Amino acid sequence: MPAHNDFDLEKWKEIDLNMDSLWVIGERAKGGKRSNFYHGNFIPQIPNHFIQRYTKKGGWVYDPFLGSATTAIECEELGRNIIGIDIQPSLIERAKELVPSDHIHTHFGVGDSSSPETLRDIQKILKHRDIDGVDLAILHPPYFDIIRFSEKSEDLSNTKSVPHFLESFGKVIDNTHKILKKKGYMVIVVGDAYKNSEWVPLGFMCMVWLKKQYNF
Repeated sequence: MPAHNDFDLEKWKEIDLNMDSLWVIGERAKGGKRSNFYHGNFIPQIPNHFIQRYTKKGGWVYDPFLGSATTAIECEELGRNIIGIDIQPSLIERAKELVPSDHIHTHFGVGDSSSPETLRDIQKILKHRDIDGVDLAILHPPYFDIIRFSEKSEDLSNTKSVPHFLESFGKVIDNTHKILKKKGYMVIVVGDAYKNSEWVPLGFMCMVWLKKQYNF
């Protein structure tokens, strides 16, 4: 069994996960608590895949852009614990109702995921739980200003330019990196944008920023 998941590699043919570099996902997964009420949320199959692939049951997942709680719902389905942060109080309250801490440990909080204060709050949670970091972080930020999610200046969807977006998102990545386990995994899901009649390769720009910052 691999150190970072629950798969039995002797039965690898039975593992129902797409390990290819190109995914073609058909219909959005439905049922249970899954909902498409929130404009801009990603399909459940994405976090479900990475949670299975990079964590074990009882492991810890961090979502700094909790949104409609898609990742949290998949964590509950798969028996993983979750720390979720969002800048909008209404979404945090909804997550607490959707994913109560009956079967898994949950910590949902209102905050700016790029701020030192939020980082300290999460570090306190980890210390209280006596764990040295999260196993997996899944980051699905706003795609620049395609959809405005709030009026808050700290909201990445309100950044004034692509460089400003990258700088602000970079702070979230920095904070997230600090709470990952030594051999933890970070997944970043970013789509491209269209601004002033021009295509903006936002995903590629984020990758370039990461390579420069962390010398990948």
